[in-house]
Amino acid sequence: MSNPAASTTPAELPLLTTAGPWDSILTGDAKTGLEQILPGYLLPRRWFGSKARTIAAVRLAEAIPLDLGVYLTLIDVHFTAGQPETYVLPLAFATGEEAEQLRSARPNAVIAGLHTAEGDGVLYDAVWNKEFDTLLLEAISHGRTWQGADGDIAATPTVAFSWLRGDPREALTPHVLGVEQSNTNVRYGKRLLLKLFRRLETGANPDQEIGSFLTEKVAFPNVPPVAGALEYRRQGAEPISLGLLQGFVANQGDAWRYTLDSLDDYFTRTRASYAPPAWVAVLPQEPLLTLASRPVPKEAAEAIGSYLDSARLLARRTAELHLALASQPEDPVFGLEPFSPAYRQHLQRDMHKLAETIFQLLRQHIASLPAASQETARQVLALEESIVQNFDALLESDISALRQRIHGDYHLGQVLYTGDDFMIIDFEGEPARPLSERRQKGSPLQDVAGMLRSFHYAAYAAYFHMINGPDCSAQTMVDLEAWARCWHLWVSVAYLQAYLEVADGAPFIPAERGELKALLDAYLLSKAVYELGYELNNRPHWVAIPLQGIVQTAQAVQ
Repeated sequence: MSNPAASTTPAELPLLTTAGPWDSILTGDAKTGLEQILPGYLLPRRWFGSKARTIAAVRLAEAIPLDLGVYLTLIDVHFTAGQPETYVLPLAFATGEEAEQLRSARPNAVIAGLHTAEGDGVLYDAVWNKEFDTLLLEAISHGRTWQGADGDIAATPTVAFSWLRGDPREALTPHVLGVEQSNTNVRYGKRLLLKLFRRLETGANPDQEIGSFLTEKVAFPNVPPVAGALEYRRQGAEPISLGLLQGFVANQGDAWRYTLDSLDDYFTRTRASYAPPAWVAVLPQEPLLTLASRPVPKEAAEAIGSYLDSARLLARRTAELHLALASQPEDPVFGLEPFSPAYRQHLQRDMHKLAETIFQLLRQHIASLPAASQETARQVLALEESIVQNFDALLESDISALRQRIHGDYHLGQVLYTGDDFMIIDFEGEPARPLSERRQKGSPLQDVAGMLRSFHYAAYAAYFHMINGPDCSAQTMVDLEAWARCWHLWVSVAYLQAYLEVADGAPFIPAERGELKALLDAYLLSKAVYELGYELNNRPHWVAIPLQGIVQTAQAVQ
């Protein structure tokens, strides 16, 4: 057996050559060529999370033979700095017409050309093989196991599998959802959805853990029920989540799109009178929690329209989710815990580090920001000390509310709109954080703050869309922004009112109003600071949104 030699085809597709069968590139010295070309395949993938880091080496850690000639491989990616990461990549070999079809219709699935003793073809990501996707579904149905050198792959159904699958004689054609995300999703007819986790960490993925809890122990109706799971299991170690099979939720898109459509209608209705009346131009400067103790003004309710009721419904579903997650206080994984001194210190260090990092980044980028944002950026920099003091004042005192499992990355994009209700999805938490942190218990007010910040983003995303027209004057921009601020404020008030009404008396809600305000303000500030860092690195033209969020929240705190 010869070592594969890596070269490049005229189409810039890497070419591997081996004198043995195609799977000889997965073992012994022969896998060196594959390891050398894998960085070039991984870097453009949406699910590869460390594009900003420099890859030092890629190592094929495990290649487990499945059926249909597919190998499920675990790939360790080592970087010049920091900890390595592990990704899952199912591999298969295609020849002839199948290979040509992949190259023309699914170029993102093709990893390399491959010249073998069996003939010429392509090495590709087997997720794009419908027979393989069907195999995974059948494996979960029958509870199959495949053995590897270091561990096994176990496919297991939940008690909900049978009714979610329906009649086993019904063919469920698999369809890979085309938009790449941090995971890869395969829909089976209109019944099931398999989420393949690409980046792996030891321990249960929160999406699997929370989804299974809400399916089998609580039966919460506003999340997709879990039908089964794929896990990699090694003796003496925690299982690693590979995939999650859920009931498919028929929907009209996510709540972000639904909200933008509603905002488009809102701005269209206000288009006839850009000049905002006094109740729009001069909004109350009281804290959000104070405003939530009073009804939304009639004028605002009429201007915003039916979306105000949608925000209230979303708030009720959010509170019901948190109540469901808190409903088993004796559960070892989902039981409630206090804000212990050790946890408060951890949270304080986390918030300090976040503020230090992002404010330093802002100083480095302020000169390159859009002119309209530079003055706000200077205001934010002047607030740095008071923001840190706010974090300290909260976390150095006792907190009576309890901690529990939460969503952890809650925003409008994590909610599906069904036409008359909302379904909450994607419980993985912030993908940039390690699994151990994403499984930690926190305050549900962190989720509330995330959604309130998402309303702010939606209002300004719609505003930016409106002012991009060629006939938009400077005064029109000022007037439209006043309408955007109005929408954001009163939608936030309606959401917070409805949430607190449903969650009233729950152990995760502080009984004392001052503590409630302090917690909510701290989470709103830290979320806006986090968003500022994201926009500085990715969308500088949107940096005005988190900058204004920081200023407005900081002013309300004082």
